[in-house]
Amino acid sequence: NRLYESQFDAFGNLSFGIEEHTDLGIPYDPAVGIFGMDVSVSLKRPGFRIKERRIQRRKIPKKQRITREEGINFFIREFGVNVIKE
Repeated sequence: NRLYESQFDAFGNLSFGIEEHTDLGIPYDPAVGIFGMDVSVSLKRPGFRIKERRIQRRKIPKKQRITREEGINFFIREFGVNVIKE
């Protein structure tokens, strides 16, 4: 339950890798073998749809964007992770 501060980008998004799927508690199956995963989490506030909709697209205002600090605080508060500075 720890993340590094460098895993967060300037917009509060998070990316990390899992080396082996057996780390998640899934039993080992020789037919499948061992594989890893890359996980990316994108945080959005209500109203972010205006950037992606087809008609009348608009830019997201700066006050509506999620900052790196807000993303870090969200994961600490909601998931109880430790964020380590590198």
